[in-house]
Amino acid sequence: NRTGFLLRPGNYPAEVAGSGSAVAVSRSGIPVGVINLQGRTHLPSIDCPFRAARNEATKLRQETPVLLIDFHAEATAEKVAMGWHMDGLVSAVIGTHTHVQTADERILPGGTAYITDAGMTGPHDSVIGVRSEIAIKRFLTQVPIRFKPAEENVKLAGAIVAVDEQSGKSQQIERIQVDVDSADVEQEEEED
Repeated sequence: NRTGFLLRPGNYPAEVAGSGSAVAVSRSGIPVGVINLQGRTHLPSIDCPFRAARNEATKLRQETPVLLIDFHAEATAEKVAMGWHMDGLVSAVIGTHTHVQTADERILPGGTAYITDAGMTGPHDSVIGVRSEIAIKRFLTQVPIRFKPAEENVKLAGAIVAVDEQSGKSQQIERIQVDVDSADVEQEEEED
């Protein structure tokens, strides 16, 4: 079954292909649990991400203390609440979805690393990845227009988290944003 490797929000209905969590082994041989969840504020109404987070973390803790939550949510308050809700129970809560990297990375009192949004990996001379002129035209006219991806000023964004592999507590979090040379990207695509 090829969908066994598909990671999707753990608070989606059970009938949806894939799983809400997985354990992978790092290059150094450490098992790392990943939990994917989707928020509900300004997004489709689905099961409670806060309850799903606790359930998934409890299940994965039987395999590893190193647990990461990818929380795909619109509202900053919902993401911050998830960080506090899971403080001490997971190694990190990393917010995604809004495309703009936040500058609030920190270690919460219980040892959970937190950042509201890891940021967008893609073309930053754009409107969240879309060619600016197309996005502006859509805002001006309110007429649906096919989006086309921008290609300029590509950056890789995210966070690096140092975690104690025995306790699962985070020791450090650092947000990163790396300029990607377009020529290197095109060369790699040609090689694939």
